[in-house]
Amino acid sequence: MKKIVSLGMVVAGNALLAAAVAFLIVPNEILTGGVAGVSVALYPLLHIPTIAMINILTIGLFILGAIALGKKFAMNTILSAILYPVFVNLFTWVAGTCFPPDYFLMETWVASIYSGFLCGLALGLVFRTGASTGGMDIPALILAKYTPIKEGDAVMIIDGLTVALGIVSYGLQAALVGLISVFVSGYMINRTIMLGSQPSQNVMIITDKWEEVRQFVLNDLERGVTLLSSRGGYTETSRPVVMCVIARTQYPQLEQGVLALDKSAFIIVSDVNSVHGEGFIAPHGTV
Repeated sequence: MKKIVSLGMVVAGNALLAAAVAFLIVPNEILTGGVAGVSVALYPLLHIPTIAMINILTIGLFILGAIALGKKFAMNTILSAILYPVFVNLFTWVAGTCFPPDYFLMETWVASIYSGFLCGLALGLVFRTGASTGGMDIPALILAKYTPIKEGDAVMIIDGLTVALGIVSYGLQAALVGLISVFVSGYMINRTIMLGSQPSQNVMIITDKWEEVRQFVLNDLERGVTLLSSRGGYTETSRPVVMCVIARTQYPQLEQGVLALDKSAFIIVSDVNSVHGEGFIAPHGTV
């Protein structure tokens, strides 16, 4: 069942990406990222048809990904390397034969926003399966593999460089409009990858009244607690640090409760994008 779901996500992701390219990016010459953006940027320089360039780059980058990211990645990506060019050519044919010539023409900033949204959603779906669409996201995945940069941010960096390439062909204004698509796409990739996770907060509390705080978190917030051993760097006093992971909506209640017990309590809060493990279910099903 899991393999079927992953397969469906790869097919849907490639279809969405190809639709964004055929219906928004190519007709409006959007300098976005991906092989479509590179193809649009290079057309005035090389005069190679955009769709043909997309097909060439897809094959070349698939080979690069297979070498740099391994056999497993190649096996997970080969479907995309086949589907993406097929969908692009299919949707391009549909756009050219089933609609008037100017049907998909619109304000470039509008096309940039919506193409970024669709591309980010598409790439996020495919990334969740551990695969790739076989395009310029392969250099981004290579960058994310060998650096601490998140996948969505890596895509924005590569796509930003792609847009910068278009300055030579189309000028600064077109590139600035294209950056809108890059930003929206990167945001949507990160959001889609984290889809279904439980955004929470990790809270560490340093207080002399740690036992009262522990009971408050356990009984009032209905959250688990971990006691960490600590020693003050200045006072050299040893005392437990109360650590708990809570739903973001619970933080105001926790802060009020802790400060009511100890006004001088030291509270450290950090965002948690995902929580896995038995027991972390927010009260009443909320997170």
